[in-house]
Amino acid sequence: MDAKERRTMLVERLRSTDSPITGKVLAQELKVSRQIVVGDIAILRAAGLNIYATPQGYILSEPKKSTNIVATLPCKHGMDGLEQELNIIVDNGGKVLDVIVEHAIYGELKGNLMLASRRDVADFMHKLQVGGAEPLCSITSGVHLHTVEAPSLDVLLRIKEELQKNGILLN
Repeated sequence: MDAKERRTMLVERLRSTDSPITGKVLAQELKVSRQIVVGDIAILRAAGLNIYATPQGYILSEPKKSTNIVATLPCKHGMDGLEQELNIIVDNGGKVLDVIVEHAIYGELKGNLMLASRRDVADFMHKLQVGGAEPLCSITSGVHLHTVEAPSLDVLLRIKEELQKNGILLN
């Protein structure tokens, strides 16, 4: 198979699921190295496809007809509140799409998260600990934004209420 056919298969595979797929899995399925997949993803992005790298793997974002509500929530907490915050959102039916901080030099920094379950949150927390990484909110004294997707206004209001009750939501 040539590079063009491989990239076509890569896009078809990403379109076939709403869940992220790791570079390792894609490489195994396409019978190439992970580095080839990384290069193909870069070429596909340059061609205009919205392929996001998340802690769980790659995901293709295409416009979908959705009745979901998307909101940006301002939050603040220390490291001890990170897991609690994320679990509040997913336990109440929301999906954490990303985290955004405002850096004094670089401006807006954004990390794609795509966390929709306690399992996703646990995996994210594990990767933070094992990788020795710091969450983006650590560079802004805990202040950050989350883009959250919810299936209804009621769910979004419940998430906000719970975050407020736990002292995480900024007013």
